[in-house]
Amino acid sequence: QVQLVESGGGLVQAGDSLRLSCAASGLTFSNYAMGWFRQAPGKEREFVGGISRSGRNTYYADSVKGRFTISRDYAKNTVYLQMNSLKPEDSAIYYCAADRSALNPESPYDYDFWGQGTQVTVSS
Repeated sequence: QVQLVESGGGLVQAGDSLRLSCAASGLTFSNYAMGWFRQAPGKEREFVGGISRSGRNTYYADSVKGRFTISRDYAKNTVYLQMNSLKPEDSAIYYCAADRSALNPESPYDYDFWGQGTQVTVSS
């Protein structure tokens, strides 16, 4: 079956960096656009960024643009989220997801498979 397993979360201070990883299995990785979402307590799940099937195109939420970078490694079936200059408002559970259609990558409803999430906490 399809599995998406996130790792790399943790507790950091404001201004620090983290790199999240999402290892995919049970699917043809190159057939899926990949996205990262996050959800803070009491808030809706929100789009963070995404990367196309080819890896040539990336897109980000305005709140993270210039600080976060998404990449993917086809040999490892893994997508990464490099997060720099972290802020307390970046604290959330971060989820990766796989999107077969890529029709509306900013919408969580576009995604077919989800990981279990990894916690990121940024202290001030």
